[in-house]
Amino acid sequence: MLFRRLVWCALAAALLVGSLQFAMQRWQALPIILAAERFEDQKAAAPAPAHEHTHEPVHEGAAAGGHEHAAAEHHHDEAAWSPADGAERGFWTWVANVLHSFSMAMLLFAVMGAWVWRRGGSGGMARLALAVAAAGWLSLHLWPSLGLPAEVPGMDAADLRARQAWWLLAAAGAAGACGMLAFSTARWRWIAAAVLLALPFVVRAPQVADPLAGFSGEAHARLAQLGRDFVWATTWVSLSFWASLGVIGGALFARWLQPVLAEMRTNAASAAPAIGASR
Repeated sequence: MLFRRLVWCALAAALLVGSLQFAMQRWQALPIILAAERFEDQKAAAPAPAHEHTHEPVHEGAAAGGHEHAAAEHHHDEAAWSPADGAERGFWTWVANVLHSFSMAMLLFAVMGAWVWRRGGSGGMARLALAVAAAGWLSLHLWPSLGLPAEVPGMDAADLRARQAWWLLAAAGAAGACGMLAFSTARWRWIAAAVLLALPFVVRAPQVADPLAGFSGEAHARLAQLGRDFVWATTWVSLSFWASLGVIGGALFARWLQPVLAEMRTNAASAAPAIGASR
């Protein structure tokens, strides 16, 4: 019963919050992305790597096979599906937002459920939901973006795996710090939380010297401004997402999930002495 309610509440929150997120993206972020895409064809091509020449003979069959393989790869890239601009692209963006909202709603309810199970509480669910949402925003947006800010199309970036590893380190460190401050009562929890928050910046995020090195003149200046605007736009979009998730998720949790959790907690507490006596 609890799991069914959890899924339905998360789905309801996802539809509402995901639709709001979609609207905010189209208002704040999409115009910047479309403006940046107009400059992509002005990017200078990267110099081709130099190849060492050898005197080894190249067999005609191997060369032909290599050309066929390259042609096949090129044909595969052209055949890869992508949504068409307009309504189709908008629809799949909305679907992605709803799925993302569903996963974050499940996370929100899980953390709130753990708090209620451990600490109890018959009220204040709105405040608890907003606190958990604030921790989610800190962990999954603010802290990683301090080292790896959002990028507009055309910008160069460091190695993808290195960026992913650093993003995970920053998100995990911030989430661990929030969890430790919320659930631990040890005196050293503040020091441990500070260490977890500082660790990603001790390691340092992978960066490139100039993300817009392939552009020059007006394109470089315009993309630099668009990049700054995009950082602020994604910040507001993320803030609106977590705030709306906290408000909507808190209301759903208080109405449909908290009563079931409270009943389960009461039953578990009353059953504990009976189990101990039987032993």
